[in-house]
Amino acid sequence: MAKIEQIPGLITQIYKIVAELEDLWPNRRFTPDGHLVGSIGEVLAAYYYGLELLPQSSKVHDAVSKDARKIKVQIKATQINSVALRSKPDHLLVLRILKDGATKEMYNGPGELVWENAGKMQTNGQRVIALSRLSNLFKLVPESDRLKRVPF
Repeated sequence: MAKIEQIPGLITQIYKIVAELEDLWPNRRFTPDGHLVGSIGEVLAAYYYGLELLPQSSKVHDAVSKDARKIKVQIKATQINSVALRSKPDHLLVLRILKDGATKEMYNGPGELVWENAGKMQTNGQRVIALSRLSNLFKLVPESDRLKRVPF
């Protein structure tokens, strides 16, 4: 089995453990987040869209497209209803990771459109945008401005 094919099962195991922890401590949330979700999103995006990942913690962008356009891409993965941006990426790809390990493409297009529509800069240096707003913006992105999924 290819490494990428193992991800949905592993994510399902993570959520099983989360459910057990929340049963033991019902007044606490044990949501997987931060680096774990971000790294999963980056690996999935690289696989599904044929991207070359940049070194971890690169400024602004996480990957570059392998096609002739060499598009610089910021990848955001989330399990909540928003994402936060620190700077304007050339291209933004936002994936929602579901509890069964599947992903839902929430946005795939020019970063400028999202940056212009995100909230005001917060004290932590981030601008937040809701997934519902991203979804509406995504409808405005022509197919030619989207990264293509690699056929398998």
